[in-house]
Amino acid sequence: MLMWILLLLLILVVFGFGFGMQMLWYVAVALLVVWLVGFMRRGRGGGGRRSGRRRR
Repeated sequence: MLMWILLLLLILVVFGFGFGMQMLWYVAVALLVVWLVGFMRRGRGGGGRRSGRRRR
């Protein structure tokens, strides 16, 4: 009986790890898309605070 409980626990841990890894892939793809959209909107030379309007 103890062996079955340990096996079930191991299956649940492996399933949880696999589900977590799948969600991390989705998060990584979403962040890549957000980064690419920001890169396309700003262009290559538009980095940092100094590229905006200048104060006098």
